[in-house]
Amino acid sequence: MSYLIRVLIPDTPGSLGRLADAIGTVDANIVSVDVVEAFPDGTVMDDMVVDLPAGTMADSLISAAQALEGVEVDSIRPFSGRVDRRGQIEMLARVAGESTRSRELDHLVHRIPQVLTSAWAILLDGNQPQFQRVTASVAAPEDSGHQPDSVSIEHARVLNPESESWIPEAWALLDSSLAAAPLKRHGLVLVVGRPGGPDFLASEVAHIGNLCEILDAVLS
Repeated sequence: MSYLIRVLIPDTPGSLGRLADAIGTVDANIVSVDVVEAFPDGTVMDDMVVDLPAGTMADSLISAAQALEGVEVDSIRPFSGRVDRRGQIEMLARVAGESTRSRELDHLVHRIPQVLTSAWAILLDGNQPQFQRVTASVAAPEDSGHQPDSVSIEHARVLNPESESWIPEAWALLDSSLAAAPLKRHGLVLVVGRPGGPDFLASEVAHIGNLCEILDAVLS
């Protein structure tokens, strides 16, 4: 089974190699690695997709990683595929090549969870008197029919279900982390969620915003 493990490690030569060796002691195989954010304190947050052999528990992976000095596992969850930013280029090319806007939007939203390592994505349309759900990826919360009058998403940011009453209750289940970004030219808002976390880091929020700006320009 494959897992996405988010791990904080020292940003020093050899740290990633030592972590790879530790993961190998439980017969796990690293499929891909992506640097999420580097911090001023000399640490870096990495996302790693790791294959575990049948019968091996995820706890053994956590124990192997955290046995190393300075290594801290932030989160771990099942994940299909790999963390590969090149997939975003493929997604943009596919969206640009679609013949209709509806097909563009469907393909966009179904690919977003993979390229942004979220669990689900939902696209909202603000061109009507009330915001409407246009399309959603697999695993997204079911549509409750809730159509808020206004959604204030002027830039990419983290969403707070406790203080923003327009957010449907189903989005926040399982202590989900939420983020959103606008596609201003088209009056759309992209919402992404991670049930159980991890929280969206500042670099990830900025990345979501940049990607939505590009998609806004690419959509016909």
